[in-house]
Amino acid sequence: MGKLYSMSKRLVVIGGVAAGMSAAAKAKRSNPEIEVIAFEKSHYVSYGACGLPYYLAGWIPDVEKLVARTPEKFAKQGVKALVRHEVVEVDYPGRRVRVADLEMGREFWQPFDYLVVSTGAKPLRPQLPGSGLQGIFTLRKPEDGVAIRDALRRAKKVVVIGAGYVGLEVAEAFRVQGKQVAIVEAKDRVLPVADPRISEVVQKELDEHGVQVLTNTTVEGFRGLDRVEAVQTSAFELPADLVLLSLGIKPNTDLAASFGVALGPTGAIAVDSSLRTNLPGVWAAGDVAESVNVVSKQPQWLPLGDVANKHGRIAGSVIAGLSAEFGGVVGSAITKVFGVTVAMTGLDETAAKLAGFEAKSVFIKSADRAHYYPDPHPFYVKLVYEGSSGRLLGAQVAGHGNDALRIDVVATLLHQGATVEDLRALDLAYAPPFSPVWDPLLVAANQAK
Repeated sequence: MGKLYSMSKRLVVIGGVAAGMSAAAKAKRSNPEIEVIAFEKSHYVSYGACGLPYYLAGWIPDVEKLVARTPEKFAKQGVKALVRHEVVEVDYPGRRVRVADLEMGREFWQPFDYLVVSTGAKPLRPQLPGSGLQGIFTLRKPEDGVAIRDALRRAKKVVVIGAGYVGLEVAEAFRVQGKQVAIVEAKDRVLPVADPRISEVVQKELDEHGVQVLTNTTVEGFRGLDRVEAVQTSAFELPADLVLLSLGIKPNTDLAASFGVALGPTGAIAVDSSLRTNLPGVWAAGDVAESVNVVSKQPQWLPLGDVANKHGRIAGSVIAGLSAEFGGVVGSAITKVFGVTVAMTGLDETAAKLAGFEAKSVFIKSADRAHYYPDPHPFYVKLVYEGSSGRLLGAQVAGHGNDALRIDVVATLLHQGATVEDLRALDLAYAPPFSPVWDPLLVAANQAK
């Protein structure tokens, strides 16, 4: 561990939530002499955005349950966290930021010695005819969730634009609330990042729960007077009382780029292993910053909460004078659609080939428990590996309930550079309620071998 700075310095954090507040708290804990000030544009400085679909479903009764820490709690740690404060300009040569107090309608300059850019990501919202109508939402912040849940009380027919992770989770939430739900997806299947055979499993689950799905369909506009009444698609018009745009997100880099922070090939901020940017004294963390994929050794933008927390912790440690490096990502992700859970890690064949690997894959259908144990469910595994060496490159799984957490076994092996043979050799837990005698991962590894 390196030495702590002996002189008092000021850290300014632009943007709260996972990365920003992790950086702020870690820096203050590790070096109490640092003055730490965080500015957050929204009403909440620290919350679990991933829980918003479940708040919409009604499983989380109060949005305040998603709040991890309040400004008052951070103040007890010595961190000054100001909500409804937006940094609108960075004077890098002058080492100061211009802050807009959104409640008081005033602005002021705040000097800094160190700066963390944690401005997150922003939802894609295409400018289509009628896109400014009331009742058309995106979902990123607690305020969005509150507004959608309020509008949902008066809605009967809901249209979700986009069948990715969030789109599917929100479609389930709306269906749980008893609404008529339609999904519009421009690509040829739901969950397009998954293998087509896994997308079929998800599609079947949506069909069984009464969700209308339109694939190979684009949105051309929205119709209504003041509020949305219908979604105009390339297929036909869908009646809608509420529309949720889930077309993806992009890193919110406008402020950073305006004062000379360099972006990487993904469009997010380029950082080194200690989350430093190209500008001395400036770090970037969370959804606005790149990571390095452990498997491909290439930059990857992975806007997930766990990655953001790790980014922030590393940045805060380094600012406090400690030695710390972020070990990279393998791209692990998981989502639930009614009773089906889909998870993936590493590279698919396309990404693997782009990274220079001789990629091969196997796909198997197994079961999540012994065939004689009550209520077995199918379990699907796809393994991607290098043909010449047998090195594991990635995996996708689909199953019932928590069974898809098997993906963590493969994620662990990817971090170690392991092979198909290493997976085959694993001594995995077995009992009839939890697995067949040959675990599905081992079946897939045997098939690959």
